[in-house]
Amino acid sequence: MQLQPIKQSFKVQYDYQLYFTSGLFSLENPLFEKLIADYKDFEPVKLLFVIDDGVKNHHPALINQISAYCEKHQQTIKYTSALVLPGGEQVKNSDEAVESVLKGVNDNKICRHSFVVVIGGGAVIDMVGYAAAIAHRGVKLIRIPTTVLSQNDSAVGVKNSVNAFKKKNFLGTFAPPYAIINDSNFLKTLEQRDWISGISEAIKVALIKDKSFFEYISDNATKLKHREMEPMQYVIYKCAEMHMQHIAQGGDPFESGSSRPLDFGHWAAHKMEFMTNYELRHGEAVAKGIALDVTYAQLTGLISEADLQHILDVMISIGFDLTLPVESSNEIQSLLDGIEEFREHLGGQLTITLISDLGVKHDVHTIDMELMAQAILKLNHQFALN
Repeated sequence: MQLQPIKQSFKVQYDYQLYFTSGLFSLENPLFEKLIADYKDFEPVKLLFVIDDGVKNHHPALINQISAYCEKHQQTIKYTSALVLPGGEQVKNSDEAVESVLKGVNDNKICRHSFVVVIGGGAVIDMVGYAAAIAHRGVKLIRIPTTVLSQNDSAVGVKNSVNAFKKKNFLGTFAPPYAIINDSNFLKTLEQRDWISGISEAIKVALIKDKSFFEYISDNATKLKHREMEPMQYVIYKCAEMHMQHIAQGGDPFESGSSRPLDFGHWAAHKMEFMTNYELRHGEAVAKGIALDVTYAQLTGLISEADLQHILDVMISIGFDLTLPVESSNEIQSLLDGIEEFREHLGGQLTITLISDLGVKHDVHTIDMELMAQAILKLNHQFALN
């Protein structure tokens, strides 16, 4: 008897939303309670909070505020506990943090009808999202990002990850969060380098998708540097909107193909983070990576010297240091090795996104290594003279 293959197909609908507020856990703010109430079935929903220690240090009353908020809304919310874990990229480099979150899920009996709520920067959100995605094959996650970069980029996507084998984001999942909530109050206590670094992701998406948005960033570079909230809020909103539109409407939300335009500037950024033992913030490395790739684009004739200088001037005006952390020929080669590592991480054909004009992306499938080395030297020479 000849048995025929059994074939089926199905689609899964994903819905997730990004909310904007100020003072999320103020007793007068209804947003968080309403989010949980919209999900609530027949009993209060259990929540496990995981908090970046940097956030806790800058907002020492936060845990008490959360507890009081949950107590006020106890018919909807059941507060279990709050884990405080180190922030920064190093939290993604060991198993301890993931194990702590998984232990918290287990000890507090968090199930697939419960929520993990993560409050912190992009690295903590990445790590906690990964732990939530593998616990019980997926516990619902609410992200509350607290940095510019996480509010406009990393926390508004559908990816979760940790580092392994000395490679960034080697382990990870695609798991959209239940919701993301941007609270502008958290931005007020950021260090200057964290305030600035997230703007690189806005520059990235503007350069590959929207010239007018790039010119807005250019026109407001000084205001952004000096921490004016109104232009920053617009930059965060527009950047997040464009990222979410790309994920939902770009045709490849889980990155099955070879093109990843939202990783413009990232092949070098990921490698430089590793080469500096993650002393570079991700956004700082992205700024350097963008500077390198637009310099390479100019050397290949894709963009003019005037456009290159305009891009670099905007980033310098915001406050970015665009010097690459390489000096010797061995370090240059190590950085260039990041191109193949980037391809291996994605798989398939090498695809590096460049630009052919402001707001116009241009994918290439080969890189002239000698010319890229020249771009490294040109960039470092230019800023060594400044």
